[in-house]
Amino acid sequence: MELEISPLRSLHDFILDSARFQIPNVKDMEKWGNRVVNNLLYYQTNYFLMSVVIFLVVGIIHPVKMLSGMLAIGVAFGLFYYFTNTKRTATRFKKDHPFISLLLIILGGYFIVYMLGSVVVFLFGILLPFAVTFIHASMRLRNIKNKLVNKIEGIGLKKTPMGVFLEELGHWDVQY
Repeated sequence: MELEISPLRSLHDFILDSARFQIPNVKDMEKWGNRVVNNLLYYQTNYFLMSVVIFLVVGIIHPVKMLSGMLAIGVAFGLFYYFTNTKRTATRFKKDHPFISLLLIILGGYFIVYMLGSVVVFLFGILLPFAVTFIHASMRLRNIKNKLVNKIEGIGLKKTPMGVFLEELGHWDVQY
């Protein structure tokens, strides 16, 4: 089955005039979960564009910190990958050159502390779109069109990126 991009929903349907919002009943987790999953499926293109805009706004407000944070996270993951895959080499280097190893650990710690503000800005740029998406998906009440589109995807007539993602996460068994 071919993957289809969900259409962009109108701004009126997404957040303006016809949108209805209500705080979810936290005592009924299954109903709340259904609302979130169904809204993620229905508004997936809107959520993607909103996330890109939020990430770009944070990047425009703090461009140097955003790039530095991205670099710091990349270096940290690269070093972690390297040292977890070359354990013998790293152990031998640490045994043969204890002073250099200690110096590298101190410099690495200093780099992390120095870049902490940038890392926080970068993580904020990534996590804020997730938080806004979850809040919207939790509070947006579903309408008839939303329910119909979710039924069509649920019976397999149409596959969208969010549907595939939720299916891989194991959240597709939600009752429609």
